[in-house]
Amino acid sequence: MNDESMEQYRDFLKDSIRLVTDFTKTDQNTGVPMPPVEKPFAPGAKLVDLPARSEWRTIGSVDVVSAVENRRSRRLYKSGPLTLEELAFLLWATQGVRERLQSGNVRKTVPSAGCRHAIETYLCALNVTGLEEGVYRYLPLEHKLVLEFLEAGLSGKIAKAAFDQAFVGKAPVTFVWAAIPYRMEWRYSVAAHKVIALDAGHVCQNLYLACEAIGAGTCAIGAYHQVLMDKLLHLDGRDEFVIYLAPVGKV
Repeated sequence: MNDESMEQYRDFLKDSIRLVTDFTKTDQNTGVPMPPVEKPFAPGAKLVDLPARSEWRTIGSVDVVSAVENRRSRRLYKSGPLTLEELAFLLWATQGVRERLQSGNVRKTVPSAGCRHAIETYLCALNVTGLEEGVYRYLPLEHKLVLEFLEAGLSGKIAKAAFDQAFVGKAPVTFVWAAIPYRMEWRYSVAAHKVIALDAGHVCQNLYLACEAIGAGTCAIGAYHQVLMDKLLHLDGRDEFVIYLAPVGKV
């Protein structure tokens, strides 16, 4: 990439807000209805109840200083499974709903620009107690999982889509975060694309810290084959696409 091209990308990061010359012309301000805060699921889809916060009996307690101090990327995991209780805690810590607002928005356990929360959480579950091996999606409004589909050879396929990083296919579960950009574009137009990336970072950092509480580890991954990863999750790659992922296992 030449210096001129590089500078154009840098300018976008610096000037994305300025590019929106008139915020009164965004879809929000022209009266277009707000997009849903959660991707709909099909009637009759298989839902999996997750333990509620009041039912978390075995989740450990780690002080904030220790969690931050011990946070690191971990690529080696024990062979044992994650429990459904542990998974529920990690999902709540990264995308859990704290409050529903009259506007239709929600406040979650992570910050989001304009409270737009453009991220959907998919799980490639390989070894989670009580779950069949397959791809699931977290429903934060219901605090449930929806089974998206079962997939033969999922371990090998997700490792391949992660540029053959073998440890991804060995983790009990991999969190795969997809962006639905219009949720953010509705309010911010082209400025949305900068803050979507920031939002994904907030989510993953919460996962790192929450893993410390259950004796687990994770490793943020931004290096993956975009087309293969979108295809693996059955995403169209335009109106919804993978933006980040992180395998999780006990350490």
